[in-house]
Amino acid sequence: MGESLEARVKQETITAMKARDGDRTTTLRLITTALKNKAIEKRTSGDATLTDAEAQQVLASMIKQRRDSIEQFTKGNRPELAAKELTEIGIIEEFLPKALSEAELRELVGLMVSQIAEGAGQKPGPKEMGTVIKAVQAKLQTDGLRAEGRVVSEMVKAALVP
Repeated sequence: MGESLEARVKQETITAMKARDGDRTTTLRLITTALKNKAIEKRTSGDATLTDAEAQQVLASMIKQRRDSIEQFTKGNRPELAAKELTEIGIIEEFLPKALSEAELRELVGLMVSQIAEGAGQKPGPKEMGTVIKAVQAKLQTDGLRAEGRVVSEMVKAALVP
């Protein structure tokens, strides 16, 4: 697998500092801080090292926070702040697995629905939405891919509701 996500962030920070790329350096430092905070939080329960999966969760939540901020800045007519958040999302995403396109995710949701339908003998309905979402998330993680939870939820709902 190579170096850990934390090591990659550290290396990229050094490179950005040498290149005098202020925005990139700032964002990478935010990532480092978020990862350290998660490690400190985890230390109270024993092991203080983060797995790459845990580090990816931290980054995913950072992206979610920025998407929420973009929404607020857009409503508040602050496009320059929204643009800054968008730039940060781009930098953070470099350290995450590839995000699926909508078409790829729709195909995966369809596949999971049909697999669950085969196992149960009937097409899952809205009551099985949680089961399908869990199956999709598990498949994403197994394949080293990612998709935003809200988008997965919306697509599963669309696939299950007649």
